Amino acid sequence: MFLETGYVYHIKDEYFEVAKDEKLMKNHENGSTRPTYFCIKNKDNKVLWFIPMSSKVEKYKKLQEEKMKKNGVCDTIVIGKYRRKNAVFLIQNIFPITEKYIDHIDTIRNQAVAVVEGTQKEITCKVNKVFKLKSKRNQLNFSRYR
Repeated sequence: MFLETGYVYHIKDEYFEVAKDEKLMKNHENGSTRPTYFCIKNKDNKVLWFIPMSSKVEKYKKLQEEKMKKNGVCDTIVIGKYRRKNAVFLIQNIFPITEKYIDHIDTIRNQAVAVVEGTQKEITCKVNKVFKLKSKRNQLNFSRYR
């Protein structure tokens, strides 16, 4: 399967059965194929990092603004373009996954659609920043941003 940073994927139900993490967005809620996940490949290509996406732009815009007021920065939420619409990328909910749990790439008319390049760069930059903080603290904790 084609797995590349900047594209959006769907996850198999099996992953959620194995992960048993109540904080993960539920898969295929209300019979839809959502949520979708933005993919970032690790340098060694063994682990993929998935960032849940949301269409609830206004909800997360308010949260992003609150975090900016409180901390002067918000590295955990990116609002950018996907499929010519605004979409929310929830870096605060990033998680690792392996290829065996990927169901399929998100497509339009059987063509894989990448997230707009500027949005990809913003997400990647913020994820790298979060991971640098994690390496310094030896844990991934978003409490600073809440």
